[in-house]
Amino acid sequence: MKITEAVKQLLIINIIFYVGSVFVPATLDFLALYYFESPSFQFWQPLSHMFMHGGLMHLFFNMFALYSFGSALEHFWGSKKFIFFYLSCGLGAAALHTGVNYYLVHEGVSALVQNGFDKHEVMSILAEGKYIMQWKDILGDSTFMNMVSAYNTPAVGASGAIYGLLVAFAFMFPNAELALMFIPVPVKAKYFVPAILGIDLYLGINGGSIFGGSTGVAHFAHLGGALMGYLMMWYWKKNQFKSNRWD
Repeated sequence: MKITEAVKQLLIINIIFYVGSVFVPATLDFLALYYFESPSFQFWQPLSHMFMHGGLMHLFFNMFALYSFGSALEHFWGSKKFIFFYLSCGLGAAALHTGVNYYLVHEGVSALVQNGFDKHEVMSILAEGKYIMQWKDILGDSTFMNMVSAYNTPAVGASGAIYGLLVAFAFMFPNAELALMFIPVPVKAKYFVPAILGIDLYLGINGGSIFGGSTGVAHFAHLGGALMGYLMMWYWKKNQFKSNRWD
């Protein structure tokens, strides 16, 4: 399908942001999404983070998916409705990601307080990007790493918004056949998308990567974008929302 106008503009913006981050690396920290209690957090990051990417392949796969699914959706919806949906899913991804990080941070902090540490002191140490090795002995490896990583690791990428597009595509074209690049077996969208979400849920709960080892993938951001996409599609379908109200 021919690339649509809003998708083309989003592709250009994402590429410009990526090139800018390569030449001025400080912009990545400035525009990435930090945990909201961190001194590095800024109010624009829930929006700006979805235009930043951590590497060329990260950018390529997200932009390929944006072109593949976004153009089909924009063709039927029009540009205004598509942009509204895309940004809403990106913000939904940021919201769920932040909520999960809040739980992980305060799970660890609460355990430390129960073992005699002062809460404000713990939060101050985390805010400096530091930690005390004694914390690891008290919390255990998993809870300790979850707390420190949730507080200090920023999130970047359009993946949350892309997952929202995947859900919308499955709603509108449930029998369209899709296949992963490295698993070229066509599967109908109504089965493919739930399977991908199930994998993300499993990896988000258990930690790790589909390829093994540790991961920096924000699985709950993916799920947040998908959930927002599902809720919007459900609402629009229930209320017979028509794209001509937007254009």
